[in-house]
Amino acid sequence: MNPASDLPDQPVFASRRIFLNFLLITLCSQFMFALLAMKGVLLPQILELWDVSKTQFGLLLSIYGLASNFMYVALSWAQDRFAPQKLIAVPMIIGGITTFFLGKTSDFNVLLGLLLVLAICCEGAFWPAILSSVRKSTSDEQQSKVFGFLEGGRGLIEFLQNAITLGLYAFLGYSVLGLEVAFMINGGVMVALGIASWFMLPDKPLLKSSDASGTMMQEVREGMKLTLSMPEIWLTGLVGFFVYFAYTSLPFYVTYLNESFTLPAIAASIFALFSTSAGRIGSAFVASFVTNRVFGGAVGGMRSGLMVVAVLGVALALLPNSQDFVWVAMALLVPLFFMIFFMRALYFAPYGEMGLPQRFSGSVIAVASFVVYAPSSFGYLFFGVISDTFPGQEGYRYLFATLATLGVLGAVAASILRRRMGDGLKERIAEKVALLDEKLGLEGEEKTFAKR
Repeated sequence: MNPASDLPDQPVFASRRIFLNFLLITLCSQFMFALLAMKGVLLPQILELWDVSKTQFGLLLSIYGLASNFMYVALSWAQDRFAPQKLIAVPMIIGGITTFFLGKTSDFNVLLGLLLVLAICCEGAFWPAILSSVRKSTSDEQQSKVFGFLEGGRGLIEFLQNAITLGLYAFLGYSVLGLEVAFMINGGVMVALGIASWFMLPDKPLLKSSDASGTMMQEVREGMKLTLSMPEIWLTGLVGFFVYFAYTSLPFYVTYLNESFTLPAIAASIFALFSTSAGRIGSAFVASFVTNRVFGGAVGGMRSGLMVVAVLGVALALLPNSQDFVWVAMALLVPLFFMIFFMRALYFAPYGEMGLPQRFSGSVIAVASFVVYAPSSFGYLFFGVISDTFPGQEGYRYLFATLATLGVLGAVAASILRRRMGDGLKERIAEKVALLDEKLGLEGEEKTFAKR
């Protein structure tokens, strides 16, 4: 029985200011990834716009992911040292300018350069700051709920982004000019959100030490040593790794319907639009309200989700390649979308549930992001190469068989993590943090967004 499920309902956000900051963070978190939002629904059109093959597209995103993952680690120390104001606002403005030009070129090297700017200047510092800010927006007991709200809110915004882009594509005579205009609009909105973030988000970190004491970096370093020496931190990242690896297969479900069942590209895109958006929104809000009560926490929810993914992967791998089975394929893909997005709403919640102090959670989440998002550096390329090397149904059988394997491995890792988290982990963390504070001479209560 999960103790959190026995607690009386508490407000998720302690104040109106924190709630408004959360809304702004949610908007920033989705608009920064305009390209990643489009790829799940409009991959055939993006390939046409950029004049690249699926392998080249996978290579672009893999290089982008590799650079992002490197920056997660390189800038991990900055997450607890600096306030969200700087870590979110500045990357949003740089990212907006870069995104504006993504639809204006089909030169592979230029595209690579633009994506590297996004990865190095934006994602490495930006995304862990988003996740850390969300973790700090509420109590340890509400982590599954607040991360579910984040994912559901991002899903609503993504639906609008993709619906507008798909509408522009159709309105302009099924021309990729619609995608070009969409990139420009997204870029402009990102710059505006960056400016708003500078004035609205917290401008001070939550460390106990101060600039005047000259010990802020020492507190950051000691906090990182303490948290990153814990095996549970890395095991949580490993579970997220399997979830995200499964997620990188999503763009190829559109081409699967198009190539294996001759479903027109526009019809496949419309199916993906509603499946991904409805799946993301619905599953995220379901995760918010049922995870603690039904699964005993985020880890239990991910374990169950990975088991379902394994079963659906096997079913799709064995599905006959016949036009008569197109509706069966869609019926299997819809719950697959749902389960992957359900788990995406949860894979950073365990860091709050295990009781890590908020002042040290930024660096932990940054390093964890390196593990969780590692498949972004090879997953898209892996599935792209499979699709191009084994054309037709054979390639997709390999894809779904891989998905089933990831589900099994992830469920095993989640089972081990759940057992370790139930073995007095929160109390052990509290003891270690108390010893650290005594060593550094730090006093006072833990700071939060509500008690700044």
